[in-house]
Amino acid sequence: MTRHFGQFSASRSDAHGGWRRRSAGAPQGLEEPDRRQASSGRRSGPRLSGLPRFRSVASRVFLLQLVIMVLFAAAAGVALVLQAQNATMQEARNLSFAVAETFAHAPGTLDAMKSENPSALLQPRAEEARKEAGVDYVVAFDPQGFRWTHPDPKLIGKHIFALREGEAIDRPFTQTFEGSLGLSVDSTVPVYDTGGKTIVGFVAVGITVDTVNDVVRDQLPKLLGFAAGALAVAAGGAALISWRLRRQTHGLDPSEMTRMYEHHDAVLHAVREGVLIIGGDGRLLLANDEARRLLDLPADAEQRRVTDLGLEAETAELLVSGRAATDEVHLAGDHLLAVNIRPVDHHGGRHGRVATLRDTTELRALAGRADVARERLRLLYEAGVRIGTTLDVVHTAEELAQVAVPRFADVATVDLQDPVLQGEEPAGPGPEMRRAAVHGMEGAWPLFPVGELIRFVPSNPVAVGVERGHAVLDADLTASHDWRAQDPERTRRILDCGLHSLITVPLQARGVVLGMVTFWRAEQAAFEEEDRAFAEELAARAAVAIDNARRYTREHALAVTLQRSLLPRSLPEQSAVEVAHRYLPARAGVGGDWFDVIPLPGARVALVVGDVVGHGLHAAATMGRLRTAVRTFSTLDLSADELIRHLDELVTRVDSEGSDGEGITGATCLYAIYDPVAGLCSLARSGHPGPALVHPDGTVEQLQVPVSPPLGLGGGLPFEKAEFTLSEGSRLVLYTDGLIEDRNRDIDTGLAMLHDALTGPGLTPDETCRAVLDALLPARPSDDIALLVARSRLLDPSQVADWDVPGDPAVVAGIRADAARRLEEWGLEELAFSTELVISELVTNAIRYGAAPIRLRLLRDRSSLICEVADGSSTSPHLRRAAATDEGGRGLFLVAQFTQRWGTRYMPRGKVIWTEQSLHSTATEPDADTTDALLDQWGDADW
Repeated sequence: MTRHFGQFSASRSDAHGGWRRRSAGAPQGLEEPDRRQASSGRRSGPRLSGLPRFRSVASRVFLLQLVIMVLFAAAAGVALVLQAQNATMQEARNLSFAVAETFAHAPGTLDAMKSENPSALLQPRAEEARKEAGVDYVVAFDPQGFRWTHPDPKLIGKHIFALREGEAIDRPFTQTFEGSLGLSVDSTVPVYDTGGKTIVGFVAVGITVDTVNDVVRDQLPKLLGFAAGALAVAAGGAALISWRLRRQTHGLDPSEMTRMYEHHDAVLHAVREGVLIIGGDGRLLLANDEARRLLDLPADAEQRRVTDLGLEAETAELLVSGRAATDEVHLAGDHLLAVNIRPVDHHGGRHGRVATLRDTTELRALAGRADVARERLRLLYEAGVRIGTTLDVVHTAEELAQVAVPRFADVATVDLQDPVLQGEEPAGPGPEMRRAAVHGMEGAWPLFPVGELIRFVPSNPVAVGVERGHAVLDADLTASHDWRAQDPERTRRILDCGLHSLITVPLQARGVVLGMVTFWRAEQAAFEEEDRAFAEELAARAAVAIDNARRYTREHALAVTLQRSLLPRSLPEQSAVEVAHRYLPARAGVGGDWFDVIPLPGARVALVVGDVVGHGLHAAATMGRLRTAVRTFSTLDLSADELIRHLDELVTRVDSEGSDGEGITGATCLYAIYDPVAGLCSLARSGHPGPALVHPDGTVEQLQVPVSPPLGLGGGLPFEKAEFTLSEGSRLVLYTDGLIEDRNRDIDTGLAMLHDALTGPGLTPDETCRAVLDALLPARPSDDIALLVARSRLLDPSQVADWDVPGDPAVVAGIRADAARRLEEWGLEELAFSTELVISELVTNAIRYGAAPIRLRLLRDRSSLICEVADGSSTSPHLRRAAATDEGGRGLFLVAQFTQRWGTRYMPRGKVIWTEQSLHSTATEPDADTTDALLDQWGDADW
């Protein structure tokens, strides 16, 4: 008998904990999936539910005969197959074992396994043996399970994973198993060293047995022929009987026909749909119980014409029309019926039709309520979008009234407690409220107008709702005496205009009643209980928006109050410039824009404009800190660039020390110092827009001030200043970026508009501010605006007197006399004594402790007399209290007593000691005795 062998591929395991390896010839990762697929394939097959169902007797006999013949043929085939398998299996075991023994004990096998490269020696021999023996693989591997040979060179050196079942590893064994390619045999033989005790390696040989053998092929045609003949005879007889019975019973036996009738009758009368069977002649053949109930049919309705049953004309016409219909709605008494009609053909007889009737009355009511609920949900969604678009309390109340009308009510009114309108939280619910919004359909409604303060009586539904904290429904206002008690005359007019029903709902947020919203109906049906829940939900959403607007109003008011308290309330008196200013907060909230005018010694003035990033309380507080810092630094009489540098260092230090996450970095500032004596203006800026200068002839110039980074971002770089000489009457315009920048225009356009607004002579600073804002102020400014306009003045040369002072103390008396004569010319004789005292002290100190050159200057402006002594040294005198035994140290004390203020100003070379005496509130001049006592302590040479 001829055998056909294929590729060996399977795995085995040692149940007693032996060593595990993969079968020698199988590729890794294929054994178990193949086995599962094979097993799944054996289980799969046609489902029994897919077989034809045999109901008649003839069909059942035919089926029994067919099954017997199939089983007989199958049994014979199985016997032949088993016999062939046993023979081929034994032959495969013998062959694989013989090949494995022969290769293992062949000359050179042991030496090759013990060599340094066994694969190089064994692989050619293994392939030659496999081809000559007709096996699928010859694999040699070491005791650790690593292959030396394999038909697939890629698997040489790979580890074998499988289990040996019930055998010791030191003896040959053969195992039979079912693999993915069929029944397979694997034989493994150990190879010992020359001593016979040490295993050097293993040789595994595998064969796959073909399950189809010659015996099966010889007997299969005869078996199939015999079975086919028997089946043909049985099928012929059964088919004849089945044909005869099928004509009479339509393929059904009596029990099935009886059961089918009973089932159909039960279903027909149990369904909740009416069923009518109508003949081709228009007579009613059958009607179930539901159809009799829906159409109110008489007991003898069957076999009568449909048109004689008293049905609605349209319904009867549809039933006898013969046309198909799908869910056509018709009225039958109190019922709305959905009618479906389908024609039927009685096997060549007269045509008929089947009609089904479904009661949709309740469904229509439910559908109507579902539409209302869907509309309410849509309205709530729109309310969430439309209410609270702004942070204004009154506007939010108006949005609530507008959302409710006309889809829920014909008129809506909103009443709020007075503290809510002012941004405060009410202390508790109260009967007094102010009408905030009224919105209704077209027409005049006799309700309380907007803005009126209403005190609701205790019986009024609004007062009841406030007390209970829940919505109050008054479905019929004509019968409500409590509601009429509020204002009988007004309520009569309300009823006359058609309002007949209301729901009033508290506007509550965080447990606090903010106000009440009342919904009125005139043309719509009266409110019902289910409307109350919707009104409460709508009011709850609106209350949150109103409360947010209230809290914003409070914070905005606090920020505005804080900012206005930090900005200059009034400008200080000074004679250097004529000043006008404007400050406009943004609609989004209070920002950090600020300005200041600071008088400086020597009749000079400092002009400051700054901007802080952001809005709100933090921006306002930051602005106050920066303004205070600038005023503090200005008392040191620093130059413009030095002051900006100190301010930048302060911002950097404050931000590095802060931990709240809100710093000052990014703020901008422009600082200008104007000296009316020389007409000189010195400017420095940090990230701020440059100023504009309007010359007396009306031309506009954008001053080029060196640009520096915003405060806190300078990184230690030096700040530069620019100096300009201003003609008298020039207007210096300082502003923040909110004036020239806007979301609808770029900065270049804003600067061009600013220049156009400033062009032209003869305008005062206040008129200039008005013209600029009229031209550039947007309708809804997104940033706050600070504007400062200063018109320059020059001090008349006749109001200035100066002397060069030699370094000799003897000249002090002469200089003092010259100063007295100049004071007399100015009409300031009452200040002569104190001024001579100041000059004597300051000039004497400059000569003794200072350095050349020394200069004395007297300035007379509109409000003060200024005395300045300059010298070339940087040492500054300090005021101290002299002891009783000290011979000196009282000079600066006297200066401080006879002047309004004094100080030191440093210059690039040297310093200036200055004093100011007020022209309007002069100090009391000492009497003659006191004066003589003080002056007698020093001789003229000491001055």
